[in-house]
Amino acid sequence: MPLTDCRGVPLSTDKPDAVAALEAAHEEFLCYRGDPAAMIDEILREHPDFVMGHCFKASLLTQAMETRIYDDMCASLRAAEALADKANDRERGHIAAIRAWCGGDFYEAVRHWEAVLVEHPRDLLALQLAHLSDVLLGDVSDQRDVVARVFPDWSEGIPGYGYVLGLYSFGLEECRDFSRAEEYGRHAVAMNPKDAYAIHAVAHVMEMRGRQQGGIWWMTSREDDWAQGNFANHLWWHLSLFHLDLGQYDRVLEIYDQKLRNDDPTGDKYEELDSAALLWRLKLLDVDVGTRWKRLADKWAPSAADTLYAFNDVHAMITFVCDGRDELAEAVLNANERYARHANDANVAMTRTVGLPFCRAAQAFAKGDYDQVVDLLLPIRYRTHYLGGSHAQRDIIAWTLLEAALRAGRHKLALSLANERTELKPTSPQNWRMRARALKGLGLRSEAERTAAKMQSLTPH
Repeated sequence: MPLTDCRGVPLSTDKPDAVAALEAAHEEFLCYRGDPAAMIDEILREHPDFVMGHCFKASLLTQAMETRIYDDMCASLRAAEALADKANDRERGHIAAIRAWCGGDFYEAVRHWEAVLVEHPRDLLALQLAHLSDVLLGDVSDQRDVVARVFPDWSEGIPGYGYVLGLYSFGLEECRDFSRAEEYGRHAVAMNPKDAYAIHAVAHVMEMRGRQQGGIWWMTSREDDWAQGNFANHLWWHLSLFHLDLGQYDRVLEIYDQKLRNDDPTGDKYEELDSAALLWRLKLLDVDVGTRWKRLADKWAPSAADTLYAFNDVHAMITFVCDGRDELAEAVLNANERYARHANDANVAMTRTVGLPFCRAAQAFAKGDYDQVVDLLLPIRYRTHYLGGSHAQRDIIAWTLLEAALRAGRHKLALSLANERTELKPTSPQNWRMRARALKGLGLRSEAERTAAKMQSLTPH
């Protein structure tokens, strides 16, 4: 007789050990620990007809956004499809989602997972995948609302409720509902102190609100709970952002060298994204990072022409231009220009709208052509969500635009952009520093000095 999981969601298997193994692997996926793929492989060797096991493995791989995993992902899809006649409707919904993903239609994949949730609102795997995919796609509203639609069907007595709170927390934060986001995130962490995603959601709230000292305490006081998991690299990046805003560059470089830098050439792209994003921010601040770009460019080199995910491509591009790898930078541009002309998958809009303009802007910035940077980025400044990722990650584009305006001598524009930043995050020393530079460039010496004093008042001594 077919079984259900611990939340009452139906499975087509009648093997209790397969269900238990799936739940254990999913728990690892939810808290970003261990090796859930290896765990599910073990049970699939024993039960090769376990449909949801194949779906789970393929689902894990959808979130990697790397070409090197596509063969494995498609192989898991084929194994699940071969068993589709034995699957239930819920499992066929997962198969349809993965099929769409493998075909490059990421939005259609989310639609299928959401359809599963209409019938099975406690399908935590479908909920997690839809939410995380919305983050990859930059669909800010749906990463909140996909959780909101099923939220009344959950309560503290249902296994996994804390993870639902963490997902909802991040969606609320990205929609700038910061108070509720922090409430739900802290609730999730209280239920499970090792919930790295919920810890991360609260860190985002503090980043967006400019609560640097509180963010440093939040992260360091819980370091034992997240620092050994699979999300540690990204959380170290978040900690470094708080120090960066306070001008503590030695501490930022220390975190980079001890926690972010990874010389393993087979490492996950997500780790390289964080490294590139942090070094670029330091470049905007004119901080000397020595030979760190070279090591990172070596790791990005094999992926120069991937064109799988625009978010990856822009981070590869900034790495190449900062290390003077002109041929690789041209390879990124050429591959993306060809791709944008001929492709029709979900990523192509991301590439056309934001990816290519920012890649060109990064190249121009490295060459010192700051006017061109402004001309490329100013028209897309309110469309950057199409690139995917979070507000905190995409801020790299707005910051680059402002810095280029300052360096191009376009001080009236720079002042307008800096004013936006100080109004949104008035406790950020870096925002006031840029405003002071714009005022100085306009010859408004007294106001520039008052603004610089404001910056100093917010900077720890």
